[in-house]
Amino acid sequence: MRARARVAWNVRRIRVNRGIPQDQLAYDAGIDRSYMGGLERQQANPTIDLLDRIAQTLGVDLSELFIRPPKGATAPKTLPKGRKMVRTPRRKQ
Repeated sequence: MRARARVAWNVRRIRVNRGIPQDQLAYDAGIDRSYMGGLERQQANPTIDLLDRIAQTLGVDLSELFIRPPKGATAPKTLPKGRKMVRTPRRKQ
């Protein structure tokens, strides 16, 4: 699995396991929602600074985004559609 695919897989896995909608994660990390979608679809090539911000927003260490999935692991499912985004105040940096 290539690095971009690994990052996309792990961001989605962590986000879905925590029940965070994609648009909420994008908002909290201070990035555009469509860019977050592109990242999870392996279309975006994020900088290390952006990955660090996403990891901080998810509350994980940056290295967690580069973990190799176990053999035979299926791609993380998406959250059900129709969820309402709850805006939380952005963290001060």
